[in-house]
Amino acid sequence: MNLPTWITISRLLGLPFLFYFLHDPTPLYRWISVGIFLLAAGTDWLDGYLARKLNQVTELGKFLDPLVDKLLVLGPLLSLIELREIPAWGVFLILGRELAIAGWRVNPNLTGNATIQGANLWGKWKTISQIVAITLLIAPIPSRWYLICLTIFWLSVFLTLISGVIYLFPETLLLKRSQP
Repeated sequence: MNLPTWITISRLLGLPFLFYFLHDPTPLYRWISVGIFLLAAGTDWLDGYLARKLNQVTELGKFLDPLVDKLLVLGPLLSLIELREIPAWGVFLILGRELAIAGWRVNPNLTGNATIQGANLWGKWKTISQIVAITLLIAPIPSRWYLICLTIFWLSVFLTLISGVIYLFPETLLLKRSQP
């Protein structure tokens, strides 16, 4: 267990607080939730940066980082379903993609090797779009902005699905693009 891995695990500490503050979401509690969520999401960048900078990239870290990311994203999304702010089927699509990719990453029979693959660029864009969508949906912004926030949520769902397809079938997609 190195520093980047401990930072990854620390991201989970924000989830109980998010659940608590989003259970009865007053405007103040929503702002507190936004702060907690953004602080936890910021550690995603920090642990990756430190792992590379300190030359402490490990198989455990490559496994835990995306797993903790999924929990950090799915926790607030479940709270937003409970608050009836987003539809459950959108979150189901995200969850389905995340479970498929998590299984694909760690199963050597599926990937052809025993190492854990890191996220690709599409996966990083997916994560950023999810963070933006969740932040906007948690924030106590005026209701006239709800449609914009919901549109950004659906954009994150779309990027989630696209990044999953690209992750699972990169060669197939690249070959089809290069053909006339």
